[in-house]
Amino acid sequence: MPPEPTFAIEVNDLTVAYRDKPVLWDIDLEVPAGNLLAIVGPNGAGKSTLIKAILGLVRPAAGQVVVHGRPYSEQRRLVAYVPQRGSVDWDFPTSVLDVVMMGSYRAIGWFRRPGKRERQRAFDALAQVGMQDYAERQISQLSGGQQQRVFLARALVQNATLYLMDEPFQGVDAKTERAIVGVLRELRAAGKTVVVVHHDLETVPEYFDWVFLLNVRRIAVGPVAEVFTDENLRVTYGGRMPLLQRQGGTVAPAPAQAEWDPAI
Repeated sequence: MPPEPTFAIEVNDLTVAYRDKPVLWDIDLEVPAGNLLAIVGPNGAGKSTLIKAILGLVRPAAGQVVVHGRPYSEQRRLVAYVPQRGSVDWDFPTSVLDVVMMGSYRAIGWFRRPGKRERQRAFDALAQVGMQDYAERQISQLSGGQQQRVFLARALVQNATLYLMDEPFQGVDAKTERAIVGVLRELRAAGKTVVVVHHDLETVPEYFDWVFLLNVRRIAVGPVAEVFTDENLRVTYGGRMPLLQRQGGTVAPAPAQAEWDPAI
């Protein structure tokens, strides 16, 4: 019996372009299984595009992606995705519980109605993110932070081994952020792999094990303690770095708009 792949994601020589402008250029990335990894970089660096390329939502100009050693098309059931909240139509007339149960459709099929088992799993996932009391509420009636927690619950019911999340902390309150961090740590403790597009540099050392610094090209990737350095951040953000304070020294740049430069 072949051994389990060491890496949850392997990206090789990946290039993605929009209208002949490279958004990702010759990216190599290996994500060890069972880790929390942050994708960090300035606006326009290609962070969300990388997530979409892994999911097969955008077509690369070159390169390939494998998930747990095989093409994503063969591993869809192992992957759960939490999109940016702003990309979702929250006016769609449905309840919180129904949204979460949608996460079970991949396992049971779109033409079967969720049963008692799926309903209980949805309630359990809502409880895990602190939203069980809102199960019958219309999704449009929730705050932004509550909506984000509901989408996280929808991902949880998929019982995936790999979770891809596009800025799950964006625009949420402190209570929701703590709830999300707690869930991420529970997933890691269960042996899951979580990849998060993240913009708050001050919380990277606290929340994540690994970090991938990206600005169209790969800048650096590895354990936070080794890679998340002032020098790597200067390269990632092109030197546009107002200094903030963090424990252990100076650090963190405010996000800046990236321009593609073949010399990066």
